[in-house]
Amino acid sequence: MPKFLLGDNTDFPDAIFIVHTEFPRFVLNLENDEVEWFDDISGEDKDDVTSEVSTLIEEAEEFYQREVDRYQQNS
Repeated sequence: MPKFLLGDNTDFPDAIFIVHTEFPRFVLNLENDEVEWFDDISGEDKDDVTSEVSTLIEEAEEFYQREVDRYQQNS
């Protein structure tokens, strides 16, 4: 299974979603930067979680940009 997936939904026509499939699983809405968590991360060390979340959000955004770039190259 891929680490990141792109998603969209006709109920949110301006939003693009990135789904992170590994722990901690989440969906990032690129339209407004909202994150919906599927896993409970409240019991984790706060400093570790903050650092990891920051890194994962950056990776998600890089994944999105890479996918857009590849799409544009192939069209």
